[in-house]
Amino acid sequence: QVQLVESGGGLVQAGGSLRLSCAPSGPVFAAYAMGWFRQAPGKEREFVAAISWDGRSTYSADSVKGRFSISRDNNKNTVYLQMNSLKPEDTAIYYCAVDVEGFYGGSPRDHNTYDFWGQGTQVTVSS
Repeated sequence: QVQLVESGGGLVQAGGSLRLSCAPSGPVFAAYAMGWFRQAPGKEREFVAAISWDGRSTYSADSVKGRFSISRDNNKNTVYLQMNSLKPEDTAIYYCAVDVEGFYGGSPRDHNTYDFWGQGTQVTVSS
């Protein structure tokens, strides 16, 4: 069982920035592929960004390209989502997720690929 703790959410004005962090438990973090998803009220959970176990491959949704970036520090067992130029439509609960198979079992953009999920952190962008 892998537990994930997200942090860094909050309230920010449009055009501002936030950095989310996610720290999974367990001794093999460096082997996990990681992803970020978000869910706005009344909407389905949607893919935001993902990163391979070694950080060499990253993926992002078209809606956040050029504004959000995902990275990881395996020495700190942490994955980050840097969010710049935030818009009101980015308002959502953001979830961190782990794929223990390193994306070999499915697409990084598909929430069904992931095995464990965090509780989420709220991001609110005011206009």
